[in-house]
Amino acid sequence: MEFFSSFEVSSFETFIKLAIAAVLSLVIGLERELKRKPVGLKTSMVIATFSCLLTIISIESAYIAEPSSNEGVNITMDPLRLAAQIVSGIGFLGAGVILKRGNDSISGLTTAAMIWGSGGIGIAVAAGFYIEAVTAVLLVLVGIEVIPPLLFHFGPKRLRQVEAKLTVYVTEELAISEVMEELKQGGIIIENLSILHPEHNNGTWYYKLSIRVTYAQGKETIELYREVSSINGVKQVDVEMIT
Repeated sequence: MEFFSSFEVSSFETFIKLAIAAVLSLVIGLERELKRKPVGLKTSMVIATFSCLLTIISIESAYIAEPSSNEGVNITMDPLRLAAQIVSGIGFLGAGVILKRGNDSISGLTTAAMIWGSGGIGIAVAAGFYIEAVTAVLLVLVGIEVIPPLLFHFGPKRLRQVEAKLTVYVTEELAISEVMEELKQGGIIIENLSILHPEHNNGTWYYKLSIRVTYAQGKETIELYREVSSINGVKQVDVEMIT
């Protein structure tokens, strides 16, 4: 009877830990889902729940292991050794969501960090650090949702600017200088410029300009598109916002 009673208590505690890890990870997953990021509700919950389960197994196994009386060997285990391997393994998942755009833009780092954090939540809950896990989730949400908007409005000018990548097609070499001058006069900062040699398309020679720019948040994307399109010699403009 004592065995079954102990088993029921242990099972109930395991269930509670798994449930807490799943709920906390859903908070992080929801934040990513609302921003249309690669890792959403399901992925975060799976990572945190199974990390919690593996940590529970690792801890319980350390207490279940008994010394061998026949050979006089005392078996000792590190209860968090498996948890340490979880952290390393999650790194492969994080690497899968990091994307490189062009030669100067990388996205997905925050999402990769969230994957790593979901595993950390599962480990913390499994080890019994409930308050610490909840506190960590709250701090992360404040750091992502509250502080950046405040910095964008009241912080340094650099933080209050938007970054975008322009792909501009012009038909004449002289138009390149005109495009640069018009952008500067419009208060746009040119961060990087790449010029591809003239190419022939449908009977027309054109230059392709890849320009990375920053500008004030108040300027709408469509307004930027119209400004660049109206420059003499510009035949086509592609605008890609960098977030």
